[in-house]
Amino acid sequence: MDLTTPVAPDGSARSRSRPRSGAGAVSGPYSGSGARSSPPATRALGDYGERLAARYLLAQGVEILDRNWRCVRGELDIVARDGVALVICEVKTRSGEGFGAPYEAVTWRKQRRLRQLGGLWRDDHPEEAAGALRIDVISILCLPGRPARLEHLRGVC
Repeated sequence: MDLTTPVAPDGSARSRSRPRSGAGAVSGPYSGSGARSSPPATRALGDYGERLAARYLLAQGVEILDRNWRCVRGELDIVARDGVALVICEVKTRSGEGFGAPYEAVTWRKQRRLRQLGGLWRDDHPEEAAGALRIDVISILCLPGRPARLEHLRGVC
């Protein structure tokens, strides 16, 4: 797969509209549940990065088993099978370099959580539980006017 060719987001990300007042209204950057909501542009960028990462993995011969798997403790971006390894793939996408490389956002705490979530995914999918668990990070930098730059870090923890 040629990753130097710019790919435009396909517009499949949907933003939810919320009432400005009354039931369901949100005040500030937080919803009533305490979960932080992403601005539509940020959510679209993240969705775009996850689609690009999935295409990249498929082109590498990796089998994608699950995407955006959620449980009470968190979410896994991509769960895949690479040979005999079960791969938990965290995708980080940024539109600028002001906060460092995207992969730098995956702290040791996040790595520990990914490993725990990988165990929970295995519990939920016993038919796919075989093989060593590997944690990968796909870092995508989307600078204006340039092709997306993708880095795949294998076995980060």
